[in-house]
Amino acid sequence: MSGKKEAYVYGSLRERFALEWKIFALAFVFILIADNIGQIKIPVGKGMFILFPIFYAIILGVLSGPQVLKIVDNRHVKAASKLVVVGICPFIAKLGITAGANIDTILNSGPALLLHGFGNLLGPLLAMPIAILLGMKREAVGACHSINREYHMALINNIYGPESAEARGSLSIYIVGGMVGTIYFGLMASVVGMTGWFHPQALGLASGVGAGIMMASASASLCAIYPGSAELISTMASAGETMAGITGIYITMFIAIPLADKLYRVLEPKLGRFALKEKKEEKAA
Repeated sequence: MSGKKEAYVYGSLRERFALEWKIFALAFVFILIADNIGQIKIPVGKGMFILFPIFYAIILGVLSGPQVLKIVDNRHVKAASKLVVVGICPFIAKLGITAGANIDTILNSGPALLLHGFGNLLGPLLAMPIAILLGMKREAVGACHSINREYHMALINNIYGPESAEARGSLSIYIVGGMVGTIYFGLMASVVGMTGWFHPQALGLASGVGAGIMMASASASLCAIYPGSAELISTMASAGETMAGITGIYITMFIAIPLADKLYRVLEPKLGRFALKEKKEEKAA
């Protein structure tokens, strides 16, 4: 472990850039490509799902990795992982500023809006048993505590450390969410919206879960289904997104992460023996 840490302690900025310049160059190229492609909207019934630029950027990053085109190697991957928290710091600062600027709105909001962020706590309860049965260990705590967007990853990195299993689990779900989550949210919003069971205002509020790209995908699908309520849906989605981001930090910090950690400690000894990974190892033996 000490050797790995020493490999990423640089004597100078020049020494660091000598290793990491390719990361920054590729990131810049990927941003240009993804931004020029823009959003791709694909109609599905009355709704639609949307492919966002982050989807293309992630795909390009995967293709350039050591397992595919080998444009970067494992040293670059390790170095890039150190930059994740640095990259999301501006977003965290913006979230703090937004929280302070909207404190009156939060205090004056109705109970549905104030309690909106607590809906995400259902995730750990449903996801943790499945993750353990699939063979995940401590990675499950990082993966299952939330939808794992920027501020969730920042909290996990701060609590467990960037090299921890929990941080790897969080980052994995962040990537999967960027690639699959936007498509899933658009399709899910279309399916639920077409049932007619819920008011467009409630559906709009439910679209804001603390992830901008997922909110945009879900609300766009709902606006296509309910064109007469498009403005109401967009307004409620933005309000839900703001509240989920503001209250989400505290819910995640004080409830979701401790809950996921406790669930893992309780469930892993009981469900771990039935894990899919362990069964495969037994067959191989």
